[in-house]
Amino acid sequence: MATKNIEDIYELTPVQKGMLFHCLYDSELSLYFFQHVFILRGNLNIEAFEKAWQLVIDRHPILRTGFYWEEIENPLQIVYNQVKVSLNHYDWSNIDAVEQKAQLESFLISDRQKSFDFSQPCLMRHTLIRLTDDCYRYIWSVNHIILDGWGGSLVFQEFVEVYGALCQDKEICLAPTRPFRDYIDWLQQQDISKAESFWRQALQGIKAPASLTYIEKIDQSSVQEVRYTEETIKLSSTSTEALQFFATQQRLTLATIINGIWVILLSRYTCRNNILYGYNVAGRPADLNGVESMVGMFVNTLPIHVHIDTEQLFLSWLQHFQLQLVEVRGYEYTSLTQINKWSEVPRQLTLFESIVVIENFPVSEFIRDWQGNIEFQHTGLYYRNNYPLNLVVYPNKELLIAISYDSRRFETATIAGILKDIEMLLQGLIANPHFKINNLPLLTPEQQKIAANLEKEASFNWDFAA
Repeated sequence: MATKNIEDIYELTPVQKGMLFHCLYDSELSLYFFQHVFILRGNLNIEAFEKAWQLVIDRHPILRTGFYWEEIENPLQIVYNQVKVSLNHYDWSNIDAVEQKAQLESFLISDRQKSFDFSQPCLMRHTLIRLTDDCYRYIWSVNHIILDGWGGSLVFQEFVEVYGALCQDKEICLAPTRPFRDYIDWLQQQDISKAESFWRQALQGIKAPASLTYIEKIDQSSVQEVRYTEETIKLSSTSTEALQFFATQQRLTLATIINGIWVILLSRYTCRNNILYGYNVAGRPADLNGVESMVGMFVNTLPIHVHIDTEQLFLSWLQHFQLQLVEVRGYEYTSLTQINKWSEVPRQLTLFESIVVIENFPVSEFIRDWQGNIEFQHTGLYYRNNYPLNLVVYPNKELLIAISYDSRRFETATIAGILKDIEMLLQGLIANPHFKINNLPLLTPEQQKIAANLEKEASFNWDFAA
């Protein structure tokens, strides 16, 4: 390893270690790979575009980081002094729109399949594709091991601000930021015994992960290849505003509401009152000064164990559940591998197979209001991890709810049905939150009428017309 270009060397966070293991072990699956797709319209200054990214990379050590794991027990991350931005540029302006679309789809797939070399610094790729004189596709590909959603948003906003300043020959003024190394140092100061006590208590009595058998395909032999796909729904702006008003009125966070609905649905789908699932937390400790402006990989996926009393009012249960989620935040730095060891679940089993993610990448809001020589439109996001069922929510003016899933195990119709259940629960909660958990508003009025008639028939009550 050449040392003259090395700025710093330090250990990985527990989460980074887990990601590195999965990425190296299943390199063909392109795990923990983010691919952002944008449309750029206007008079793009390509020289300023490339220089802006170079300045942002120069500013943040984590963007100049590679990894070293061979022949050592604990892998290390290596920060390099200088790393050149990787910008690929293609011109498709001489082919028609139909062919452009086909080539773009082919490119996006091949880009996802192109593994990063983790021993090299800067695990990001930038691709500009010229479609017309004033329209480009921009693809930003990055591995999650160096950047979470929050940090990604910070980085992209900095890039846009620097690009705008360069185009107008203005002075670049960015606020100071702390390096990711400071978070590593903070982690090493935490009391692991306190975390162990908390997690042993939180997971007491759980001896196996919740089975998803009831919603899985009966025959899974027909599809051998690991293939992740996604189904989405979008709430209207009116419904989204109503949900925000409801959350504020009841002093609930969006995260609490989404997690609560997922818990209730998992209880119904698994036929259990004790639920264990994964929740993606921000991982940014409140007592680390300036953490909100730090760029790096902070997020963690933690097990949430919940007991449900179906006779309880859903709203009061949600309010209590929110306190539980707040308590977990105090130990969100804990390694999932370590938590698994402290639990009663056998080591060879995962703690959970489904996770909830409240995505924190508010780029769409920022770039919509940005005034410059080009217009940015964020049109797509591809992401994969090693969990078979992922509920991902994108807060925006129109709330987007997505389920990313392993199509070997779940039918598209099943996933679409789950999304419909989520939508109906949200609408029912807004309309009337005062219902018991065992009276979930999961049926349309027509379905409710049919269900009521079936119940009457089952109890030999033939007075259908009443």
